[in-house]
Amino acid sequence: MFVRLLLMLMAVFMVSIESSMATLHRVGAKQGWNPNVNYSEWSDHERFYVGDWLLFNFDKRYFNVLEVNETSYDNCNDQGFLKNVTRGGRDVIELTEARPYYFLSSGGYCYHGMKVAVNVEVPQIAPAPALTPVKNGSPPSNAISIRILLFLIFFAVAYFY
Repeated sequence: MFVRLLLMLMAVFMVSIESSMATLHRVGAKQGWNPNVNYSEWSDHERFYVGDWLLFNFDKRYFNVLEVNETSYDNCNDQGFLKNVTRGGRDVIELTEARPYYFLSSGGYCYHGMKVAVNVEVPQIAPAPALTPVKNGSPPSNAISIRILLFLIFFAVAYFY
């Protein structure tokens, strides 16, 4: 009985985990991390949550990625950076806190637009959708898919247990 209860809880967890998956954001989309890209426009069209990742694609012979504070970001100051994210030109950083993050490229490239600010939020857990009354007597489609999933889990438990 305990095993079946545990499997039911796992099924509920698996259904709800989809909404809490982290996202990998490719900075600058297809343009990558390069001069003369409007990163403010790019970041305005993205939503960043704790646990998401930023991917910087660039030529490491010319560019780098430095995490800086807001003042350094505003002034394109690469001195006293917080963290050098640069590793090999396909670098990722996890957004671990709900706060603004500021990144720029040194060597004067910041003045050519190579800087991006992202505001990271705490992910909101979406409430379960309200079930609306059904006039024709059939259950909503999401209720059917959950029932099918639970049936398959119970079938597997019965088969292997």
